[in-house]
Amino acid sequence: MLFNSLGFSCIGGSIFLQILVFYDIVDHGYFMAIENNPVILYFEILMTSIAVVYFVYIYQRFIRST
Repeated sequence: MLFNSLGFSCIGGSIFLQILVFYDIVDHGYFMAIENNPVILYFEILMTSIAVVYFVYIYQRFIRST
């Protein structure tokens, strides 16, 4: 249950960030992001990795169930 909660949180966060990126592209015509804080940068990389692992896990479970 903890794995699913963390996975869905990561996916929800990525959807929210994609909305922000697309909004910025529509509003300004481009998107630029620079993260100067290495702690936040590594945390974002960690959360992205967890989201990828969770996506692969859910996808494999879906493929095996069909």
